[in-house]
Amino acid sequence: MDRAGNETMERDTGMRKRNVVKAAIAGAALALVIPGIAYATTTATVSTPGATTFTAPGAGVLLKTDAHCSSGLASGGGVLVTGADNGIDVMESTPSTNGTSEASNGATDATYWLGYGGSGGQGTGTYTVDPFAVCFTNSTINHTQVVVSSTSGPTGTNSTASTTATCPANTRLLGGGVASTLASNKSVKAIASYPSTSSGAAAADGSTNPTSWTAVALNGGGTGTGNTTTAYAVCSGSGINVSGLTVTVKHTNVAGPTSASSSATATTAACGTAGNLISGGGSISGSDPTKGSFTKPGSQGDHLTGIYPSNSSGTATGNGNSTDRWSTIGHTGGMSSPNTDTDVWGLCLP
Repeated sequence: MDRAGNETMERDTGMRKRNVVKAAIAGAALALVIPGIAYATTTATVSTPGATTFTAPGAGVLLKTDAHCSSGLASGGGVLVTGADNGIDVMESTPSTNGTSEASNGATDATYWLGYGGSGGQGTGTYTVDPFAVCFTNSTINHTQVVVSSTSGPTGTNSTASTTATCPANTRLLGGGVASTLASNKSVKAIASYPSTSSGAAAADGSTNPTSWTAVALNGGGTGTGNTTTAYAVCSGSGINVSGLTVTVKHTNVAGPTSASSSATATTAACGTAGNLISGGGSISGSDPTKGSFTKPGSQGDHLTGIYPSNSSGTATGNGNSTDRWSTIGHTGGMSSPNTDTDVWGLCLP
C-alpha cells in the first residue's frame, strides 16, 4: 500500500475513535440529564421531637403527638409508647399534611407523621408517646400521594377489623400506616400495619414492589359500635416513571410474647445492597402473617407498644440520624397469650 493509502486508513481509524469517544460522552450526559431510574439516589433521615409525657390522662384517651420533616417528604413513620400499666396501646401511626389531622385520600406531599397512643381502660399513670417521621428524598420520586381505605369495626368482644389501601397503577408503595379510632369502647387498638398485596396478604422477606398497605385493629374485652379501622398507603406521585425502581421488603418474625405483662421485640435486618430504609410496619398476631392469612393473637389484651425506626438492638433512632432497621414491640397486657408472634417489616429503596 502506498503512502496515500496509509494516510487515508489512519484518518478513518482516527475518526472512528473520535466518534466512539463522542458517543460515550453523549451517553453519559444523557444518563445525567434524563432521570433514568437506574441512577436514582435515595436519602432517608429520621425526624422526631422526642417523647411527650402525659400524666394521668384518664381512661380511653388519645395521646396525640407528631413529627415533622423540615426537608424532604414523609415516606413513612412510626410511634413508640410507654406507660405505668398494661393499658398503653399504639392507636395511630399515620401520614399528615398539617401535623394535626390524618392525610385524606389523594393528599399529596405529606411532611408530617402522627404518632398516637391510647390510655386504654386505665389512664391513671404516666405515659410517654414518641412519634417518628422518615424524611425521604429521591432523585426520581419528587412527589408522593396518600391512598386511604377505611372500614367499620371491630365491634364484638375479641374481634378484629382489617382494611387495605392500594397504590395506583404505575406507582411505588413507599410506606404506610394505621389508625384505630374508638367510639365508646376503650379496649380497641391497632395490632397490625404492614406492606401487602391488594387482598391483604402480608409481604414476605425479600419480595419486591408490594402494592398495598394493610391495617388491623383488635377489640379487646368490650363491645361498642362506631369504631373504625383505617389503612394509609404512601405512594410515589402520579406521572413519575418508576419502572426501574425496586422497593425491597425486609421481614422478621419472632415468637412471643406469651406470658402476662410481657413484651417481645422484632427487628429487621439491614437493607444492605437493597438500598436505604424508607419506612416500616409491624404486627402482633397468632402466627407469622407472611406464611398464611392474618390471625388474632392469643389474648384479647394483646397490643403494640412500638412500630419505629431503630438500630440492630431495637433502640429507637434519634432525631436527624439515618436508620437501617425497623423494630416492633408486641405486648400481652394482663393475661397470658399462647401462640402469639411479633412481626416487623421494613421497605428499602436504592
